Amino acid sequence: MNAPTVVIMAAGKGTRMCSRVPKVLHDLCGRPLGLWPVHAALEAGAARVVVVGGPDRALEGHLPEGAELVVQEVADGTGGAVRAAAAHFAEADGPVIVLSGDVPLITAGAIQALAAAHVASTAAATLLTVELPDPAGYGRVVRAPDETVERVAETRAPGDATPAQLGIREVNAGIYAFSAAALTRALEELRTDNAQGELYLPDVVPALRGAGHTVAAQRADDIAITLGVNDRVQLALVRVVMQERILERLALEGVTFIDSSSVSVDVTVRLGPDTVVEPGCVLRGTTTAGEACHLGPHSTLIDARLGNEVTVVHSHLVDCDLHDRVSVGPFAYLRPGAVLREGAKAGTFVEIKNSDVGEGAKVPHLSYVGDADIGARSNLGAATITANYDGRRKHRTTIGTGVRTSVDTTLVAPVSLGDDAYTAAGSVITDDVPPGALGIARERQRNVEGYAQRRERESRE
Repeated sequence: MNAPTVVIMAAGKGTRMCSRVPKVLHDLCGRPLGLWPVHAALEAGAARVVVVGGPDRALEGHLPEGAELVVQEVADGTGGAVRAAAAHFAEADGPVIVLSGDVPLITAGAIQALAAAHVASTAAATLLTVELPDPAGYGRVVRAPDETVERVAETRAPGDATPAQLGIREVNAGIYAFSAAALTRALEELRTDNAQGELYLPDVVPALRGAGHTVAAQRADDIAITLGVNDRVQLALVRVVMQERILERLALEGVTFIDSSSVSVDVTVRLGPDTVVEPGCVLRGTTTAGEACHLGPHSTLIDARLGNEVTVVHSHLVDCDLHDRVSVGPFAYLRPGAVLREGAKAGTFVEIKNSDVGEGAKVPHLSYVGDADIGARSNLGAATITANYDGRRKHRTTIGTGVRTSVDTTLVAPVSLGDDAYTAAGSVITDDVPPGALGIARERQRNVEGYAQRRERESRE
């Protein structure tokens, strides 16, 4: 079988989403809704993937390599959408598969199976169908006595279908396989004489039969692949199924989810074997984790990159790098540009951004580290702060290896602490501290005797 050409209809405005965002760009588990069928088609080995968009070109710049965009200039229905792509499949050797951009659960396997069934049937068209207990709103599949498809009765508006046709439970899933030449000719015969005044793609069925062709149907084994999204309620239902698929794939690769119903994981996330994901975790974007990591509970990782045996507890990580055996949290915030090298630690209520924390270095608690380089085996005491902003520019702090800062130390950048340096508790360091030295920058303590009594006396006056 020659590889199919896949046409994906994605020009709908999606007004029922009640959103300024085009329907096809609404997020579904880390990927725009309209790109799920695109990726499925590419995975199925399509020779060509043609996405039909509207005049707003909403998908422009979003399509992956191997997919091309054509524009349906006039919103004249599904038939008009496929007609807009006709030049891209008219000479195709393989079957033409037509999908909808708002039916995201279609799989590569289902596309391959439909294409194979179509070729085996020698029909001019093969419709994917499904039987529903409540088929309201779907086009009914009207079969001929020989079980081939006679027509699809649309039900979008009163008068599109007869009462008898409305009683049919087998519906058109909106997924088709066609012979290229027969489809091209049938598209030219479409008319707008229906309640919506549109070109209905299912109307090619009677046109093909009128030309002496056979139209076949293949019932879907999995109803989920036919679920469409017209509003946010349906998007939420589809998201549940898609999330289950993502977690199942990761579990089969060796990842443990303690409570899969409580986590959210994007399709682009990659996790190594023996990694454990605790309840309440949210893993987004290009997040990756190596082997035997422990994530959560209640941690959010966005575009984070983790090595092996990393532990993250109840923390928020964005665009940061954690090398092997790093420990983070609880209640830590790692911002873009944070790098924690092997064995480093960012502890409770620690915020780190655009900083390099060396091997075995520790920022245990209640500290802010911004625009800093921390050497190996250094330890920052509680409430150590790098004051990196002077109101106009950011400045960098350099902390050597084996440095020990005492509690409540403020490092006013630009400033450097040499290897094995110390700071005294409560110091505001504004000058460099040489290697091995103790930096003390604080007022001497003095006690004012009788202060409490004086305040009480003054309050009575």
